[in-house]
Amino acid sequence: MKMHLNGEWVSRDNVQEVLNPYDNSVVDTVPLASVEDVATAVNSAERGFKVMKSLSAHDRYSLLMRASELIEERKEDLARTITLEEGKVISEGRVEADRCKQTIIVSAEEAKRIQSEVLPLDAAPGNEGKFGFTLRVPVGIVAAISPFNFPLNLVAHKIGPALAAGNAVVLKPASDTPLSALKLTEIMLDAGFPPEAIQCITGSGAIIGNALVSNSKIRKVTFTGSQEVGEQICKTAGLKKVTMELGSNSPLIVMPDADPERVAKAACMSGFSNAGQVCISTQRVIAHREIYNDLLDAMAETTAAISTGDPLHADTSMGPMIREDDAVRVAKWVREATSDGARVLTGGSHVGQLFEPTLVADVSPQMRISREEIFGPVVGVTEVSDIDTAIALANATNYGLSAAIFTQNVDWAMKFVRECDSGNLHVNWGTQWRADLMPYGGLKESGMGKEGPKYAVQEMTEIKMAVFHLSD
Repeated sequence: MKMHLNGEWVSRDNVQEVLNPYDNSVVDTVPLASVEDVATAVNSAERGFKVMKSLSAHDRYSLLMRASELIEERKEDLARTITLEEGKVISEGRVEADRCKQTIIVSAEEAKRIQSEVLPLDAAPGNEGKFGFTLRVPVGIVAAISPFNFPLNLVAHKIGPALAAGNAVVLKPASDTPLSALKLTEIMLDAGFPPEAIQCITGSGAIIGNALVSNSKIRKVTFTGSQEVGEQICKTAGLKKVTMELGSNSPLIVMPDADPERVAKAACMSGFSNAGQVCISTQRVIAHREIYNDLLDAMAETTAAISTGDPLHADTSMGPMIREDDAVRVAKWVREATSDGARVLTGGSHVGQLFEPTLVADVSPQMRISREEIFGPVVGVTEVSDIDTAIALANATNYGLSAAIFTQNVDWAMKFVRECDSGNLHVNWGTQWRADLMPYGGLKESGMGKEGPKYAVQEMTEIKMAVFHLSD
């Protein structure tokens, strides 16, 4: 596929192959953008912004709603593209395409809800004859950098609110999975958005990333990815608004009044979907000693039933990891845990990028699979004696994106909600759950700012204050 630059679909002599993670076959090629292309994209987006900010709220709403209709029409192609370039099973690809449509619809609705406020300035002494109101205006050009693991919907979460707010966008999709982003860009243009309102440049983040986020014409950077890269972007960006959705190692607390079978179902779905390559995957299960053994039995059975293979086959439950290097790293971490006393109950090995769903028992908080983000299909289980210890272990991390608890005890549930340091908290479900309209973001090193169209629009706009000094 070509990339969209300066209002046109363009190619380059230097290209990058997009590989199918399942069999490493070539799905397509995309251009390798240069630093010069970044400058062109930003300058073009500057012109696109002038057109975007002239559109009415209804215009932006109508264009986004038309885009949602096109997503529905092309849903199966989008789902297949997601599976081919990213490796998640086709059923998950279809769910992501559906969610993308909903994200765009919610973004469209938010275009009509950007509100101003009248301020009673004369409420303070000496301000008689003063009348004020605010205007919420688009920031200008938004740089959107998206990850590989949700190559369609997480792009929608960035460009949908940006366009709804009246901004222009320069989109840099993940190098491994650019095709879904290019197809969504095509949909936005086919829906009628100005040709220069959205740029989609492909290639190496190492080559063009700094040039993009450091450009003084960029007024907002929204990034989803690793904590390490996010921190570097913040250092490079300078005086810009930033939203960072970074890593995690999400904990799930299980109290003795929970149903082991229900927990096992939720924990495995939350821990192994998309081969565990989700920032809010359940990575750590912190189980009370009274339920520990029963839970291990239930989770081992559920985990062992997950099948791996060709993600396009309907009977495949879990597809490959994105890169073999990642599978090798995950296997190393599991071996380290077992050498320190943990037990692998099921899984633990891989063939290429196909990693077996892996359940590890007797995990200590000091092990790397507890401390760092594994980002693979491994769930570790740790035994505790009480709710206070469980919450302390849940908080014993630099991350704070998502956490969960299973209990029927309201006091325990509320204690968890109040004391657990996480941006997203779930009671009686796993950590991997998100409604696309909710405020979504982490605490601590899991990031800053919120996604979800309503909240992203707020992050992608600025407030002007107007004061009328009325004569007597």
